[in-house]
Amino acid sequence: MHRLILMRHAQAEASAPSGGDEARPLSAAGRNEALLMGRALAERGLKPDLALVSSAVRTRQTWDQMHDAFGDVDVRTEKLLYNAASDTLRRFVEASEDEAGCLMVLAHNPGVHVLAAEYLSESAASPAILDRLAAGFPTGAAALFTVDVAGRCTYEGFLTPRTLGAA
Repeated sequence: MHRLILMRHAQAEASAPSGGDEARPLSAAGRNEALLMGRALAERGLKPDLALVSSAVRTRQTWDQMHDAFGDVDVRTEKLLYNAASDTLRRFVEASEDEAGCLMVLAHNPGVHVLAAEYLSESAASPAILDRLAAGFPTGAAALFTVDVAGRCTYEGFLTPRTLGAA
C-alpha cells in the first residue's frame, strides 16, 4: 500500500425508521457530500484499489454515491468496522496493506478521527496539521496519507465537503 484514505461517512439522517443507529440512511445533503468527495478524490488521483466499508447503511450509501467516480474497486463490507475503535481500524489497515496500492477505510467517528490523529502523531506532523485535525473530523471528511515501505503514514491532506464547496 502506498496511499491510505481514512474517511468518515457522509451526513446521515438523525434516525432510522427502524429506530436502530446502524440503519440510519444518508440525508439529501449527505448524498451530495458523498458525490462531491468521490469526484474530488478521483480528480486528485486517489482511486482506491480496495475499499473497506462499515456495514452501517450510511457508510454503504456513502460508498454507493462515490463509487462511480472510481470505476472498478474491490469493496468489502465489514461488520466489525461499525463504530470501531481506532485499534480495530488499524488492524484492518495493517491486514490489508499488501492487497492494495491505495486503500480506503470508510467508517465512523470517533475511530476514524482518532486513528488519523495517531498516524499524524506517529509521523511527527507539524503543529499546524495537528491543530487542523484537532478541530474535528466532520461527516464526509477524508484524511489522506502516503505510506512508506515500512508502513509509516505521512500526512498528504485533509478534505471535507465544506472545503470543497458543499453547503
